[in-house]
Amino acid sequence: MKVGSVVADSARGLVSARPSRRKPRLGVWFERQFHVFAVAPTVIVMLIIFGLPLAFSLLLSLKGWTPSRSIYGGDFAGAENYWLLFTDSVFVHSLVLTIVYTIVTVTIEMLLGLGAALLLNKDLPFVRFIRTLILLPMMMTPIVAALCWKLLLDPEYGFVNFLLGQKLAWVGDPQLAPIAVTLVNVWQNVPFVAVLLLAGLRSLPTDPAEAASIDGAGRLQTFWYVTLPALRPSILVALLLRTIFEFRSFENVYVMTGGGPGGSTNLISMFTYALTFSQFDFTLGAAASWIMLVASLCLCAIPIMIFRLREKV
Repeated sequence: MKVGSVVADSARGLVSARPSRRKPRLGVWFERQFHVFAVAPTVIVMLIIFGLPLAFSLLLSLKGWTPSRSIYGGDFAGAENYWLLFTDSVFVHSLVLTIVYTIVTVTIEMLLGLGAALLLNKDLPFVRFIRTLILLPMMMTPIVAALCWKLLLDPEYGFVNFLLGQKLAWVGDPQLAPIAVTLVNVWQNVPFVAVLLLAGLRSLPTDPAEAASIDGAGRLQTFWYVTLPALRPSILVALLLRTIFEFRSFENVYVMTGGGPGGSTNLISMFTYALTFSQFDFTLGAAASWIMLVASLCLCAIPIMIFRLREKV
């Protein structure tokens, strides 16, 4: 027998004699599911904080309950509360008004925010001062901003009427009140859109734009065919966030007009607030809040579908 074969056989014997170091199945499973255990506490807390109130409000919207009864009392009403709302002309008017208001306000905010982001992305003199100036409205709380603008738009002593040389009832005229509320919301929320889109512009690579300029494309062509398509994710995020926030807009309307005059600014948030905390009809208020939630989600689904269709083309 050769010496090499003996050594090889002995080595195989030693290898086979070593105990296996494989991890137990429980340890392997735990490693694979570690991410689940890591986020589970947060998910549970979020479900308790948000899930239970949502479930209770949904149950409340399906019952005929008043504060004088027990929290577990009340007759099951089914979809009766929703039917009462949709047959109420005031609620339908508030819902339509909110949809129109959201579309108009978000469109203006996106256009002005995109322009501000493009301006802030340039190497202009005093650009830091301009950035600070643009971001100032976003730093104010909505109630304080609404109070300031209500004073500025005062028909007798307001600074806006002083500049215009007229005495316009900005918050007292049914035709001017929606314009005033829209302008105040746009003034305060354009910086938010500008910051999101500026972050998107800063994250874009410069190579495609440089290649387009070398090929002879102008600035407008480069922006339309290169920069804007690459900026779609940031635009979609800003669009969805502003749609959600504007659909439930409340503070500015509550402070400036209170839903008036003549219901011209009676958004669905104002309608729900008055129904719940003025008339103390919690079941109809819960139903109105769920309609508001579903309507805002449907409104958010429109830009998502449009962006997906644009990607397929």
